[in-house]
Formats: sequence, C-alpha cells, structure tokens
Amino acid sequence: MSGSGVTIDFCGELTPADPDRPLLIGREGDVEIDDNPFLHRTFLQVTNEGGLWWLSNVGTTLTATVSDTRGLFQALLNPGARIPLAFDRVTVWFTAGPTTYDFDIVVDAPSFATVEQDVVTRTAGGETTVGRVDLTPDQRLLIVVLCEDFLRRATAGAGEIPSSAAAAERIGWRLTKFNRKLDNVCSKLADAGTRGLHGGPGKLASNRKARLVEHALSTRLVTVDDLELLDAAIDHAKAAAPSED
Repeated sequence: MSGSGVTIDFCGELTPADPDRPLLIGREGDVEIDDNPFLHRTFLQVTNEGGLWWLSNVGTTLTATVSDTRGLFQALLNPGARIPLAFDRVTVWFTAGPTTYDFDIVVDAPSFATVEQDVVTRTAGGETTVGRVDLTPDQRLLIVVLCEDFLRRATAGAGEIPSSAAAAERIGWRLTKFNRKLDNVCSKLADAGTRGLHGGPGKLASNRKARLVEHALSTRLVTVDDLELLDAAIDHAKAAAPSED
C-alpha cells in the first residue's frame, strides 16, 4: 500500500496526493471545492501514514459521508474522525449550507476489493427492499425527487436539494403529505441504523433532508434508473392539474 498513489477527482479535475505532505480539501487548499461561506477553509485532508492512506475530517462542524462505488460500505466522518482509504474508489458526500457536494478518491493499489452482490430487490407489489429496509413506492418517489439534481447530472460536483414545498409541487403532492412521508421514511431508515435522520430540537428539516440525500446516493438506494418513477409522477401531476383555459 505504501507504494500506491491516491488521486482526488472533483468535477473532472484530477489532483494527485503527495505522500510527504497532507492534501487539503475545502474552500481553500489543494482542492478548492467552492467559494461557499458555509464550507470550512480546510475541511478534509488526505495523508499517508504507516503505509496507509487516510481521509480525515479536520473541520469543526461539517460531516462527510464516505461510500464505496457499490454502496456496500458507508462511513459517517464526523469532525476529528478519520478512516483508511482501503477501496479502489470511494465517493465523498457533504453538505455546506444549501449545497451538497461530492467527489471521488481513487486509490491505485487498495487493500480491499468490493464483493459483488445484489442488495436491492423489488417485490411484485412495488415495494423495494434495500438490505432489511422495505420502501413503499411513495417513499421511493420522495427520495428520488429530493435526489433529482444529482441523478440527472453525469459528473461529480455540486447540486441543490429542493425545498419540501418545491419537491411536493413537482410530484403533485400536498405539502402535508410530503412532510408525513418524509417523517415515515426517515424513521424507517433511522430504525435500521442510519444516523442523522431523527427529528427534534436543533435538527432542522433541511439538515435531515441533506442527510437523507447523502445516504440515499452513497448507498445507491436510488439510481438513475429510478428517474423513470419520477418522470411518470410528474406526467401524472401535470395531467391532473386543472386547465388554465
């Protein structure tokens, strides 16, 4: 592993890491993500220590979600935490203010290989099972509309999560229905062990939606193929809307 190299891939720009010094990622540094005042000047860093490459969260408030390319491994990287870069490619997701970002880290000679296995099945009744979590069609549609901006673009970078009102309108739901479904899907995933989805004091709805989007994308809970479900819902909403004539 000590002889391997690591490269950051952000918006198609490749930045190789130097094993002799930290590679800094944030509003400033070796990889400048964005001029976003909600983003730390230095948020993440990649270092080589003891023959291993590490990703560390050196910020104070933001959290990053790290997953492998198959969505079989996921880690929540809190401030002060670090993880070894053990797979050939991982994706890092994080939210700063209203914007969610993602970039890839490529490792030349990883310590582990991802095992191919089917983690998503669909029942005849339209429900989706991911691991031990069953999603109803409405719950899946809610997740897809929140992730739409990320699913429709081809490369990593930055994306916006719609407000609850905008997302509800897009699929023809009342806001009360959308919020109720959001509560249900967050509770279901939280009960299955996903962190950061519980409500309560200090847990803003926008923060919970951002965590839901990061989790859904990093675990491949929804993919580009699921946009068909969203497109069908949008067409149905348009057809059901009263005519202006």
